[in-house]
Amino acid sequence: MQNILNQEYWNNTILDYLTTLGVLLVAIILLRLLRHVVLRRLKAIAERSVNKIDDFIVRSVERSLVPVLYIAAFYMSLQHLQLTARTWQIIGIGLSAAVTFFMLRLVTGLFNFLLQRYISRQEHAREKSKQVKGIMIIVTAFVWIIGLLFLLDNWGVNVTTFIAGLGIGGVAIALAGQTILADLFSYFVIFFDRPFEIDDFIIVEDKMGTVEYIGIKTTRLRSLTGEQLVFSNTDLTNSRVHNYKRMQRRRIVFQVGVALHTPADKLAEIPPMIKDVILVLPDLEFDRAHFLSFGDSRLVFEVVYFVLTDDFNKYMDRQQAINLSLVNRFATMGVEFALPTEAIIIRRQPTQ
Repeated sequence: MQNILNQEYWNNTILDYLTTLGVLLVAIILLRLLRHVVLRRLKAIAERSVNKIDDFIVRSVERSLVPVLYIAAFYMSLQHLQLTARTWQIIGIGLSAAVTFFMLRLVTGLFNFLLQRYISRQEHAREKSKQVKGIMIIVTAFVWIIGLLFLLDNWGVNVTTFIAGLGIGGVAIALAGQTILADLFSYFVIFFDRPFEIDDFIIVEDKMGTVEYIGIKTTRLRSLTGEQLVFSNTDLTNSRVHNYKRMQRRRIVFQVGVALHTPADKLAEIPPMIKDVILVLPDLEFDRAHFLSFGDSRLVFEVVYFVLTDDFNKYMDRQQAINLSLVNRFATMGVEFALPTEAIIIRRQPTQ
């Protein structure tokens, strides 16, 4: 038996191989026990807590840190073997690539978690969380490129030339895709500065609609007539955007015309009457009502009030209620609304 254990293959005895295998198995068993105990406790804490940080820690330990510990155990078990420099180099390349993979996945997961936390504290978090996918594509690509360069540098590859070429290529791509890059940067401006959000009703120059989608290059609105309006992000950040969703109250100005022959005492009663009509309606704040001017065929009253909501339909409901009340009040007061009139004077020639 001793002779069998002492037989050598590739500069190592069978006993060395068995020792390496035994160390690896013991390490795996210990890691599985540690994983079972630690992860079970972490999951129990996460289930009792409403904080999403605990869930992120559990996922990170399970998906990234535990595999790295297995890789470390495999590397430590190989220390009992006499391997050639070429073999160690190949093993080192494979292990460093595996560790880099899991570490980069941990970093991108951390970026995604932080962005999701940032979004969850804002309005329309569910709709805006869809935008994180576009940002994470860019962040993931950047992190993996940096990680790949770091890995190649550790392998002894001269990355200086590659970085220089990447810089020249980046300049060429930037010049060729200026519009795309401008829209990309505008997307970040819209995402972090939040001039508007999904479901906001906005007006851009002569176009208006409800924001349906905010993408890396374009933003899409649904117009009142039903069609979809597509804007580049740069056009939106360079334009004056009217965001009606964030309007806390709406200022309304309208005019009422009464007949020219209305008596003066009746004219004096009209502003207080209009004020009473507005004050009895909910969500309205009266500002003023005045006899404004003399028109060609009417006496003009100007009324100003505020609707204490951004809902356009509620504004129209209140305006309709005001108009109907004015019709009834004017009829009760004996005041006529002004109608367009035109006087025709016929001159008759004297007969001879």
